[in-house]
Amino acid sequence: MNLPFSYQKILVDQINIPTLLVKDYGALGLSETDLMVILHILRLQKEHELLPSFDQISNHMSINSNDVSNVLKNLKNKGLLAIDQFEDENQIVHEWYSITPLIEKLYEVQQEVNQSKNEEGKLFSLFEQEFGRALSPIEIETISYWLDDDRFKPALIKAALREAVLMGKLNFRYIDRILNEWKKKGIKSVGAAKQNNQNNFNQTNKSTPEPKRDTSVYYNWLEE
Repeated sequence: MNLPFSYQKILVDQINIPTLLVKDYGALGLSETDLMVILHILRLQKEHELLPSFDQISNHMSINSNDVSNVLKNLKNKGLLAIDQFEDENQIVHEWYSITPLIEKLYEVQQEVNQSKNEEGKLFSLFEQEFGRALSPIEIETISYWLDDDRFKPALIKAALREAVLMGKLNFRYIDRILNEWKKKGIKSVGAAKQNNQNNFNQTNKSTPEPKRDTSVYYNWLEE
């Protein structure tokens, strides 16, 4: 339906964009340019261009068709864009850009974020349990800094806490030292931390034999 120019026409002539796509595209490693290419694909598909050309996409962007080609190739390589086929009522096969993989990945990321938040909540409770008291505002801020600024995963912070417990040095300064040491070594998982501790133990044993420390309880605790 062709409406005369009006604000109402502007309201009618819209495309539906998932809120998660606008909010969390960066979590998928997408740039603003990638996002705009995706939005132009959605716009053109609404105008019945199911598989728009590179030129059609670049016509309303500040990048050229070669750049669009590279963006689309990158999206396909990341598994965020696919070229699918469907058959219409006349049994004619059509190809079209499908962003279904992108939407699925977005919701996977959202689930991971929700799970991470739950783990973070449990992390604060675990610290209070180990310290046997409520955390001070500064201590709460320190844990938040580890999570938000240093980007340590809750499981890794949990591992550092348990290491401090086992070493009898239950204080935030020692835990922070452990985390920063792991960060310098590029350790980002509990498995890597376990391997690092084992390597340290083996090196110590070569120079000064001592009774072997049973770390099975430690790592069983981490997996709870």
